[in-house]
Amino acid sequence: MNDASIEKADCVVIGAGVVGLAAARAMAQAGREVIILEAADMIGSETSSRNSEVIHAGIYYQKDSLKARFCVAGKKMLYRYCADHGVPHRNCGKLIVAVTEDQVESLRGIQKKAADNGVPDLELLSAADAIALEPELSCLAALRSPSTGIIDTHGLMLALQGDAENSGAMVAFLSPVTGGLAQEDGIILDVGGANPMRLRCRTVINAAGIPAPDLAGMLSGFPDQFVPTTYLTKGNYYSLSVKSPFTQLVYPAPTSAFLGVHITIDLSGQARFGPDVEHVDTKDYEVDPSRSEGFYEAVRRYWPGLPDDTLQPAYSGIRPRITAPGEPLCDFVVQGPQDHGINGLVNLFGIESPGLTSSMAIADYVVEMLGD
Repeated sequence: MNDASIEKADCVVIGAGVVGLAAARAMAQAGREVIILEAADMIGSETSSRNSEVIHAGIYYQKDSLKARFCVAGKKMLYRYCADHGVPHRNCGKLIVAVTEDQVESLRGIQKKAADNGVPDLELLSAADAIALEPELSCLAALRSPSTGIIDTHGLMLALQGDAENSGAMVAFLSPVTGGLAQEDGIILDVGGANPMRLRCRTVINAAGIPAPDLAGMLSGFPDQFVPTTYLTKGNYYSLSVKSPFTQLVYPAPTSAFLGVHITIDLSGQARFGPDVEHVDTKDYEVDPSRSEGFYEAVRRYWPGLPDDTLQPAYSGIRPRITAPGEPLCDFVVQGPQDHGINGLVNLFGIESPGLTSSMAIADYVVEMLGD
């Protein structure tokens, strides 16, 4: 295509997941003309619709990390936004339980880390106090997080999309980015689909989730050293076929980079268990029924009364992870012109948990980073 066939665009957001929609909303409300390019035929069809739907408190992350900052700020923004926009959610709270003496000590460390992150409300409970709250538990101690909650993620995404569109943004579905060019006077994107086009963009926000690094690598002129490797990390979930005895979320004391198989509850009261960690080579959302053996073993450490034959395969998700198996998890990567030298381009890499909770704070940060 020659230059005459290139259409101009002010701001393009790649990806209509929760982070992309939040970024599009923030940019549109800042007065930018926004186009959202989504490869699928609907919003949030990958990571955003395949997670635990938890509003995280900001407990586990390193002090001053982007995860800590965005989660704590995003949690407050999310609760306020849900209340103002009628997005279904519940501030149900969470227990982090210790079943060994060394885990009891780790709870104290978690409590301190949370306080350092601006989450001072964690309460260390004795076994008796924890079991008084959740009688089916077996533990030596627990931390209670009163600001943890659950949310209807699809309802949130619909609200964000509506706000963005009311501010002039438009969504183009079935519009995959197939390549492009990063240059000093703007970014050119090649867009596939039924009506292929080229867009010369003043601003591009790459919020594509799992394929975000691949998309950055497709841009001719983008420095290779700033393109991380994606490691597909699958999390499987099982649902409980009987009524849950729990009223709040229950997490085991975490180990290294894994928070453990935890119990969450959706807004209808249905309990689900997960995610585990499964390293895969391709996107495959089937849940292997045989993995339930590991789930029973993990959950019965803190809920010994989990009945036999009550866990059923539910769904799975793929994390947009950019750290190799066995390596410590890295922080969110929000990569702007000051990093890679391409004016107007922001890449969002490794936005896994707590990405949902952090979405609105990430969006505001991107608007501030672009500064125009």
